Amino acid sequence: MQNFRNYYQILDVSKDASVDEIKKAYRRLARQFHPDVNPGNKQAEEKFKDINEAYDILSDLDKREEYDKFIRYWKPKGIGNRMGVRVPDLRNWGDNFSGNSGRLDKDVDVSDFSDFNTFVDQLLGRRREVKTPATAAKLRTQSSSVYRPTQKKAVYKAMEREAKKDIEAKLTLPLEKAYVGGVEKIRLEDGRSIEVNMPAAMVSGQRIRLKNQGIGGGDLYLKITVAPHGFYQLEGADIFCELPITLVEAVLGGDVEVPTLDGWVKMKLPPGVVSGQRLRLASKGYPDGKGERGDQLVEIKIVTPKQLSEEELEIYQKLRDVERFKPRKDLPV
Repeated sequence: MQNFRNYYQILDVSKDASVDEIKKAYRRLARQFHPDVNPGNKQAEEKFKDINEAYDILSDLDKREEYDKFIRYWKPKGIGNRMGVRVPDLRNWGDNFSGNSGRLDKDVDVSDFSDFNTFVDQLLGRRREVKTPATAAKLRTQSSSVYRPTQKKAVYKAMEREAKKDIEAKLTLPLEKAYVGGVEKIRLEDGRSIEVNMPAAMVSGQRIRLKNQGIGGGDLYLKITVAPHGFYQLEGADIFCELPITLVEAVLGGDVEVPTLDGWVKMKLPPGVVSGQRLRLASKGYPDGKGERGDQLVEIKIVTPKQLSEEELEIYQKLRDVERFKPRKDLPV
């Protein structure tokens, strides 16, 4: 892992980029280099880690301010053998430095630090890890004693864990998927990709709680939206649809097939059915959450053919010759 990182360059943003610009750049790059999108690509995996490290610094106003202040003391590893950088007295730079003791003007070997946070923490005397000339030690989970040649032996507390925070994400599902539920792969804004076993019969506005999937062990709440469907419409627990039929089917009646969320079923048309008439398929609607299902309401729409074969045209002509039905006979004019 390289020591020096130009976080602005990693996220491809300018030094005066706004928080929104940084967030948009992070989301774009995280989607591009996410391990799930690039399986087995080690280069993409390392790039994804760099992107997250850069976002961690630049999205936090305090960390970004420190980064902008001290980046001029941070040099790439490998230039020369041991780079001693003279750090100025920082005691007048703000309250963050009031806890330092001893002489702050000192030589710092910036090539030994693994990242910018490590560098700044060491510089300000608030480091929570032990550093040897060969490598930076791992973060301790308990308090540890750290001895520095220029100061008295002191005890430094371990870094606090990230505070728990609940987060919310939006999930839009097609009606068929919301009806049956099942495993759904969800990509979150922070770059994570999780698989969730969704319940059946989800409805718009429903919130599903996922324990420990938030920040720092908090919870994740998924807000469900059921997308509009091209054929079905939810009316409470009932499902409404419009079924086209032919003139012959309307006159003679009989069995016709109707699509439902459970597949195609047969429905009996009464003879002489008219457009706008609603027929009911019992218990073929949407679950109501109480163990029951609504009905499917089928509205009839008689459709006339736009093209007829010669045989069909001949039959319709014969029908007109023998037809006795006069629909305009009783008009009130």
